[in-house]
Amino acid sequence: MAPPAAPAAVEGGGEGGGGAQRQEPGYRQTIAGIIRIAVFWYFASKLFSPRKPTPSDPAIQISNLFQKAEPLDMWVYLSEQEKFSDFNSEGALIWHETNIPYAVWGPQSTRSLSLKYYPSEALKHNGSLYAHVFFARSGYPPDPNDPEYDKLAAFERTHPVVIYLPKSRADKRKSLLGNSKESNEMVEDTQADSKDEGPVDWISYWKPNITINLVDDFTRYSQNGVPPNIAPYLNVEPSTRNYYPTVFFNEFWLLRDKLIPINDTVKEFPLNLEVGPISMTKWQLFLQIDQSFQIHRSYGSMIEGEADELKRVFLEGNPYLLVVTMVVSCLHSVFDFLAFKNDIQFWNKNKSMEGLSAKSVVVSFISQLIVFLYLLDNDTSWMILASSGVGCCIEFWKIGKAMHIEIDRTGKIPKLRFRDRESYAGNKTKEYDDIAMKYLSYVLFLLVACSSIYSLTYERHKSWYSWILSSLTSCVYMFGFIMMCPQLFINYKLKSVAHLPWRQMTYKFLNTIIDDLFAFVIKMPVLHRLSVFRDDVIFLIYIYQRWVYPVDKKRINEFGFGGEEDQASTGAEAIAAKEEEKKTN
Repeated sequence: MAPPAAPAAVEGGGEGGGGAQRQEPGYRQTIAGIIRIAVFWYFASKLFSPRKPTPSDPAIQISNLFQKAEPLDMWVYLSEQEKFSDFNSEGALIWHETNIPYAVWGPQSTRSLSLKYYPSEALKHNGSLYAHVFFARSGYPPDPNDPEYDKLAAFERTHPVVIYLPKSRADKRKSLLGNSKESNEMVEDTQADSKDEGPVDWISYWKPNITINLVDDFTRYSQNGVPPNIAPYLNVEPSTRNYYPTVFFNEFWLLRDKLIPINDTVKEFPLNLEVGPISMTKWQLFLQIDQSFQIHRSYGSMIEGEADELKRVFLEGNPYLLVVTMVVSCLHSVFDFLAFKNDIQFWNKNKSMEGLSAKSVVVSFISQLIVFLYLLDNDTSWMILASSGVGCCIEFWKIGKAMHIEIDRTGKIPKLRFRDRESYAGNKTKEYDDIAMKYLSYVLFLLVACSSIYSLTYERHKSWYSWILSSLTSCVYMFGFIMMCPQLFINYKLKSVAHLPWRQMTYKFLNTIIDDLFAFVIKMPVLHRLSVFRDDVIFLIYIYQRWVYPVDKKRINEFGFGGEEDQASTGAEAIAAKEEEKKTN
């Protein structure tokens, strides 16, 4: 019996050992499960258990530390230091106001003061000057060293009174004849400026007006929900996380030509101070417009000074006149677009040059090219250059519709060759066009010569190239009506106006009427004003010719077809349709 027991013992031991090995993985799993539950419980308690709000919690609402209509005292100090602490200086304090109702609209909430400031020698030599504006609840001092000072009851802002702007570039224009002392001095200054292209010179300017606006804002913001355009101006108190009233130094209507350059010759400066409330909407509007101007300048769509000119229109213009001008400007843009669209459609569908002046099309392209080169030679925004360039390309495309353009490759250098169309050269149109352009060119050349000589003698230019461009451009603006005269002569000889694009001319005539309105309400040179009315005379002659020469079905219309041809074609189509019906029946 003993021998069988041993295998049993071995078997039992084997079973015991196997059980121990199976228990070990179960133990590990239990420990791992307990650890996982503990970790899950820890994070769940952190995420879902109630917690105390912290200053960085986005749910916290920050609000204004001051109440509406709360009386405020104001102190304005002028100092050459950016940080101000000399509250005992009587010379630094220039304005003190008491009991200003905060965010209340009325005569009591707006205060103003005008004074004279006498600059120091340091300020005259590119020094700095700052306006330190302090506000506090009535009865509280602005000085932090005062025993009664309360940091929750006072706030301040600093604003520079002196601004630094780059020196204007020297006027590089000069008298090309060099027959005066002034022009010779201008040549020397220009040469010195062109040789010395070092760092930009900056000039200090005095701001004669300081407008202090307290923004009427009592909005409760979440800490992470302050709008980006408001956040830079929000003065938050660190301990309470609430904000002080926003102080806005309003320079929207401070134009650059109102700034006063600072130099040794100026002994005193005028300073006009004003404090008052401003609504949240108006404040945001000013910020948005200034930001828009900056974006346009960075993109090159607005040159320096255009923003001031636009502000001047709203600042000095009559409100009713501005509304009328805006409406009329919109109509002008619509008519311009319609005239442009119909002009493209007319020349795209035109099949005959009979009765049309091809030379006027060529002269129009040359004029547009001169204007484009003139704008390119001067500082002009890229949007105006792009518009003029597109117009120049369209005028060249119209030449391809009025004439045959071929590339001559016989020589070493390919050349463009222009050839008249058969519909233009095969009748009296070319003859009348040559006669009209011949006599008008004599008048045009005489006027161009006289204007160029006058410009060369009495005006200054950057170079001979600039003089040529400016002279030609002036002639285009002043004598551009001559381009429309050959067509009048052709109409007179042919006793017909059916070949003209009347829809496009109607829109142009409406634009001319709008230009007449602008000529009365907008300041402009006398020559430009006369040019507006001379266009009226040309269009009135066109209208008279349309009345004298009524449309005849035998004449060629604007698409190169006559009325009888249309009737014959429709009649032939009807006969063909009847014959087809007979065949089918």
